[in-house]
Amino acid sequence: MARDGYKFVLPLLVLTGLSVFFHQPVLTVILVILTAFTAYFFRNPDRRIPDGANLIVSPADGKVVKISKDETGEQTLCIFLNIFNVHVNRAPISSSVARFEYRRGKFKVAFDEEASRVNEQNIVSFAGPDLSIVVKQVAGLIARRVVCWKKPGDVVERGELFGLIRFGSRVDMVMPSSVNIRVKVGDKVRGGSTIIGDYK
Repeated sequence: MARDGYKFVLPLLVLTGLSVFFHQPVLTVILVILTAFTAYFFRNPDRRIPDGANLIVSPADGKVVKISKDETGEQTLCIFLNIFNVHVNRAPISSSVARFEYRRGKFKVAFDEEASRVNEQNIVSFAGPDLSIVVKQVAGLIARRVVCWKKPGDVVERGELFGLIRFGSRVDMVMPSSVNIRVKVGDKVRGGSTIIGDYK
């Protein structure tokens, strides 16, 4: 389980114990279900990180909902996470954290195209020796907290955990034109194990 989950699960376990002690069966059932779902939401499954040079892995579990390219050739790939997806985030490449920025914003539904621009988010820049990628952790209608455990200067390996988004959201990747994207809109991806693309 992701470490942020313990601050939610432990109080629920205490409340469940008190409910059992005071013989409140209906409340106990509700609390057991709530505790189980919370532990499930904050799960952190082991992932096999692909070997090979110049690979980019998905920073999140979810569904690819958009791939676009602007006039400069910069590419953006958007991954929507529903409430049942794993919500920990992973570094797409072996790199250092070059920049971190937190932006306050709105809480539009995460699949709304405007969410990437106006919603509350963390912007994390990963700078490798040959490539830099920006990952945006975007809050949604239900997700009200974006968490990054890394700071500028930290070194991360491809697939290493760097953060978490609580309760339904989206993750955007901004990549240069040199990246060959291997996935398409509609594909389901897994953080740390799905190869998003490669670069020369």
